Amino acid sequence: MTFQADLFKDKTVVVTGGTQGIGAGIAQQFAALGARVIAAGLARIDMPGIEVVELDVADGASVAALYERVDALDVLVNCAGMIRRGDEHDIDTFERVIAVNLNGTMRMCAAARALLAESRGSIVNTASMLTFFGGGLVPAYSASKGGVAQLTKSLAIAYAADGIRVNAIAPGWIATPLTQALQDDDGRSQAILERTPMKRWGLPEDVARVTAFLASPAASFMTGAIVPVDGGYLVA
Repeated sequence: MTFQADLFKDKTVVVTGGTQGIGAGIAQQFAALGARVIAAGLARIDMPGIEVVELDVADGASVAALYERVDALDVLVNCAGMIRRGDEHDIDTFERVIAVNLNGTMRMCAAARALLAESRGSIVNTASMLTFFGGGLVPAYSASKGGVAQLTKSLAIAYAADGIRVNAIAPGWIATPLTQALQDDDGRSQAILERTPMKRWGLPEDVARVTAFLASPAASFMTGAIVPVDGGYLVA
């Protein structure tokens, strides 16, 4: 998909979880389209043309410090997240995953609301395939992503009066460091590919392009949508 090269010129975009995986792909996509991009996350890496800041979305003080350096905002992409396969039945781990994936998303949205109202901007949250079905090894991740979908719908209603659109992407199996162990497991990878109609792992740029669309004027009458980016996995 080809976008107008200056589609987000003079726009400011914050991407949480923006220093690795899907989030990094999204940050790079917006930067390529002319935006000032702030990639916020726990990893400290060099990303040419992108401002990188440290952020823990589960920490209110950390979120407040981020917004102290942002005087205008057009797009917020909430991509910070964690998964702990096999450990999420432990209640402390469960609570930590919820704190990051769900509470962190709400914390970022609430902190951004006033700035986004000024620009009549938009939010793109990150849901998941596990928004739609359960995962026995990842009850916290599954619950958090189900919650992100309902939060997205609720904020779409609540923020509409401010001119803010709120949508979500729901990535499928994307080739990132988070899924590297599954990619390296021939049996698991083959099972994933057999169920995926498009017969390949997704790439961060596949998700990034849909995110840019949802934040663009082309999606001006879309809010409260949860958009799968999964190669057809959910319908197989």
